[in-house]
Amino acid sequence: MRTSNTVSPLRQRMIEDMTARNLGRHSQRSHIYSCKRFAAFLKRSPDTATPDDVRRFQLHLVEAGLSVSNRNRIMTGVKFLFRVTLRRHDLVAEIYHLPEPQRLPLTMSPIEAEQLLGMTGCLRDQVMLSLGYGCGLRAGEIVRLRAGDIDSAQMIIRIVQSKGRKDRHVMLPPELLVSLREWWRVRPTRCDADVPVRERWLFPGRRKGQHLTYRQLSRIFHEAAAAAGITKRVSLHSLRHSFATDLLEKGINIRYIQALLGHSKLDTTSRYTRVATGRIAAIDSPLKQFGGKHRRLKKTHRSPKA
Repeated sequence: MRTSNTVSPLRQRMIEDMTARNLGRHSQRSHIYSCKRFAAFLKRSPDTATPDDVRRFQLHLVEAGLSVSNRNRIMTGVKFLFRVTLRRHDLVAEIYHLPEPQRLPLTMSPIEAEQLLGMTGCLRDQVMLSLGYGCGLRAGEIVRLRAGDIDSAQMIIRIVQSKGRKDRHVMLPPELLVSLREWWRVRPTRCDADVPVRERWLFPGRRKGQHLTYRQLSRIFHEAAAAAGITKRVSLHSLRHSFATDLLEKGINIRYIQALLGHSKLDTTSRYTRVATGRIAAIDSPLKQFGGKHRRLKKTHRSPKA
């Protein structure tokens, strides 16, 4: 796919195909990496591949110990190369995807979330983590917020072109608006003083024109979680999971939760019904109909037959 510092014609054509289909930057990078890995396995150009090469490569990924999700991701990139760029449908037919394990999202209780927010190092960190827990924002959505995305008149936050290239609105809690205004007063402006106010990043990075990175926000979360004594293997995304679960347990219609999270399919949102422990515990068991008449059965001993 690549020779020395020059882009091969095949790779260039694939990039053009991905650009024409409006694939995102991360998807393009993932597909290119997948095809480079396939080329490294073949030790020749992928356009010379045979059906047996595709079969052996998938077996190679299994033997390398890759997870199902990683194997599926790699083969998705290779499939794009064969299906779109090379028009090799005979090779596409050799590609299979495996169902990925369905794991429950790891959430935090309201008490744990409160403890975590209380252990943040500064106002900026508290505001960012509060956006994750209080509004259900993804990490990338938090760091890419601009001043113009905050609508205090309607008490909403506008999320612009997030995952799936979709806009959506989420609620703006009054408590969070107060914190946002406090942060805006002390927010550093040395890197964007010449930028229109509505276009300024809410959480600017160290370099001019850049926002805080996802890695920095993730580090802030893990430091706060450790300081709060949370031993669960939670991640920054657990704030979003906790947001959805808390709303579900409060009786919010699942369709509203779907809209707040920006999910295209209700099935994605409905998985939170499996971790809404409060609702699960409140479900009446069939034993309840017996009331106090339910007793443990006693063993009866039969006398031996004569």
